[in-house]
Amino acid sequence: MKTTALLRTSLGSYPKRSGKVRDIYELPDALLIIATDRISAYDVVMPNGIPDKGRVLTQISVFWFEMLAGLAPNHLISSAMGDLPEEFQDEKELEGRFMLCRKAKVVPIECVVRGYLAGSGWREYKKSGTVCGIDLPAKLKQADKLPEPIFTPATKA
Repeated sequence: MKTTALLRTSLGSYPKRSGKVRDIYELPDALLIIATDRISAYDVVMPNGIPDKGRVLTQISVFWFEMLAGLAPNHLISSAMGDLPEEFQDEKELEGRFMLCRKAKVVPIECVVRGYLAGSGWREYKKSGTVCGIDLPAKLKQADKLPEPIFTPATKA
């Protein structure tokens, strides 16, 4: 059983950009998106990771992309090792943590459904009694369950 976290990847000479959790390689005809085991909170990447976190994140994403494929097109081409370019076939650490994707224009929007008053929502609530401009009941405490979930879209860095 693997006990170390994968915090960074280094694959060949393809252009690479790294987000808080994912490394993205620009292949000639696709993007290779790899979910690492990095942890981020409040836009800070922590120095340690959680082993196999990237595999869990990828499998959740693949599930929903496949489940909703008939309703809306998406960028997922494959998450099968056999579909990787031959030069990556021996990269066993990629198993379960990558998606080959079509290149597309990024829409920098993040959608958050909040069920509890925490993080940036708590900070806003303390100042104004709102979260993303949505009025909430008075006297809520940090981490209180909200009366009903609220949808709070945001721009993504």
